[in-house]
Amino acid sequence: MKTTITPRVRNLVLLLLAVTGMLFAGAGTASAHAALTGSDPSSGVVVDKAPTQISLTFSEKVATNNNSLRVLDPKGKRVDVGKPSNVSGTTYAVQVRSGLPDGTYTVAWQVVSADSHPVAGAFTFSVGAPSKTTVSVSDQDVGGGLVGGLYGFGRYMSYAGFIVMVGGAAFILACWQRGAGVRALQRLVVSGWFSLTAATLWLLLLRGSYTTSGKFGDIFDLNLLGQVLQTKTGAALVSRLLLLAAAALFIAVLFGAYDKREDEEKRDLTFGLAIGGGVVASGLAASWALAEHASTGLQPGIAMPVDVVHLLAVAMWLGGLSALLVALYRAPADNLVGRPAVQNFSRIAFGSVLALVATGIYQSWRQLGSWSAFTDTGYGQLLLVKIGLVALLVGIASISRRWTARLAETAEASATVVEERAPEKEKAHASASTKTADSGATASAAASASSATTATKAGVADATASAEADSDVTSSAKGTDSEGPGDSKRAAQLARQQTAVDTARQKRLRDADPVRFGLRRSVLAEAAVAVVVLAVTTALTTTEPGRTEEDAKAAKASSSSAATSSSGALTLDMSFDTGGTDGKGVIRLDLDPARVGGNEMHVYVQRPNGRAFDVPEVKVAFTLAAKKIGPLPVTPDRIATGHWAANGIQIPMAGDWKISVTVRTSDIDQTTVDKNAQIG
Repeated sequence: MKTTITPRVRNLVLLLLAVTGMLFAGAGTASAHAALTGSDPSSGVVVDKAPTQISLTFSEKVATNNNSLRVLDPKGKRVDVGKPSNVSGTTYAVQVRSGLPDGTYTVAWQVVSADSHPVAGAFTFSVGAPSKTTVSVSDQDVGGGLVGGLYGFGRYMSYAGFIVMVGGAAFILACWQRGAGVRALQRLVVSGWFSLTAATLWLLLLRGSYTTSGKFGDIFDLNLLGQVLQTKTGAALVSRLLLLAAAALFIAVLFGAYDKREDEEKRDLTFGLAIGGGVVASGLAASWALAEHASTGLQPGIAMPVDVVHLLAVAMWLGGLSALLVALYRAPADNLVGRPAVQNFSRIAFGSVLALVATGIYQSWRQLGSWSAFTDTGYGQLLLVKIGLVALLVGIASISRRWTARLAETAEASATVVEERAPEKEKAHASASTKTADSGATASAAASASSATTATKAGVADATASAEADSDVTSSAKGTDSEGPGDSKRAAQLARQQTAVDTARQKRLRDADPVRFGLRRSVLAEAAVAVVVLAVTTALTTTEPGRTEEDAKAAKASSSSAATSSSGALTLDMSFDTGGTDGKGVIRLDLDPARVGGNEMHVYVQRPNGRAFDVPEVKVAFTLAAKKIGPLPVTPDRIATGHWAANGIQIPMAGDWKISVTVRTSDIDQTTVDKNAQIG
């Protein structure tokens, strides 16, 4: 069958490519997993005086607990005191013991980002001079281990249950209403509900251990469960359980009162179930959107509805595909899924694919932001795998559409043959009547007698066979009621044999049509690829997005440059967020030689991805609170895009100075960030 690309399809492809180019060309800033963008003291720095507190700045607000920020001495003992507190914006600090001796200290942190995923890390700084330490500074294995694996499996089952339940019910309502009475489809939808309910309860129990200790024994800790219920993720899981109660009522009506109605009576009920089911399905999809990647970062007001549409499109396509597969393989022979149902699903699947492409482009731009992130980040590489699998899935789906078209052609050809044979039969009947009339009454009587005799013999034979079958069944039943256990076993064996024969007969009837058999195979291949796509999608939801991975790399590079700066010079890194569109960035301030007297200052303003940020204004102020000096204002000159400098800055006295930087990103959006530093 030759396929041609119609102008409509070609224009659609060109439009999608144009939208992709515009989206990536206008990429701004966003975040999902929190990234450490700065610290005081900086990673690897050597300070002369022991700090009184340790502060960390993240790319977004995070949730902390008593063990979120830990400071360890060279022997591995904790020297932090009290609970971590939110100092300002996205900066969090913990107090440390006074009079820390010289040596290398380790700062280990583990927090929960705004998109519900735990993140962790560690770095070192030294007081006086570096020393040996027994503490490992490698990144913590947060979200891993047995608990992490169980949590990931629970996420996969929750997605799978949602897709099967919503897609299966939609397939019945929109494509094959007779399927409401098919036991195999009923079991499919109900199993989706049970999977989603069980997975939600499982995630609720695992959440506390998953975001804190990672120990299996903490799964049933009621204190941790109480803390989880107070978080955004806990509220989303509880709301999902409440919506599942409404979904159970919907399923009961679908397979109860709806199935018992006649086809004409189902119209009004179909509309009501579609509206109610759509509201419940959208609410379930929103329970993910409100607590994960879409709820934080760039354009959350747009991202959350887009995420809901994306999930619903996945359910309509892959869930409907699962229902179609079950209908093709498990529906009884007297209720095979027909051509109209397959064609209806084909149209719904095509619309779902278009919705997935549009929402997927937006989500990819939002989580990556640049073409290089496709290959330079783990998220981008996983996304490339998913894109390849979806392309394969669409290719197999096109084969299924061809089988659907052939099924339609076969049905139309059969209808045409039936219509053509009807007049021929009428003509043959008329001719036979004429000949019979001409041949005379005797021949007619003889023919009638012969026909009657033949029919009587056939009827007797059929009646005898039926009587024998009924006799066998009756004798088996009587033997079950009145005779010994041997006859009962024989009856059970006959029943199993009869069931096997019926199953084989139904399978032969389903496989008799080569077109339907080809459609079944292509749909089975689609379903197999869909399982892998769902696994990759689940992995993507727990992978740090490309934007924040690049943010973390930029922050790490800035920290490294601070640690390797020349002796006597001071380098500070500070993150800022003016609150407006495109208002996030990182400030790096270099002060040389950071001594009493004249100093040279350079201020570099960068975007979170490390690129120069062209802001209209930067101001700096120095304050020595202990001596009530300042603030001493400094207005640097713009040297280049994102680079500001000032010479001859006079520091009148040594001490712990507060350096405040005010940055303005638009006419109305500005903010001030500050850090303390030892000067002199």
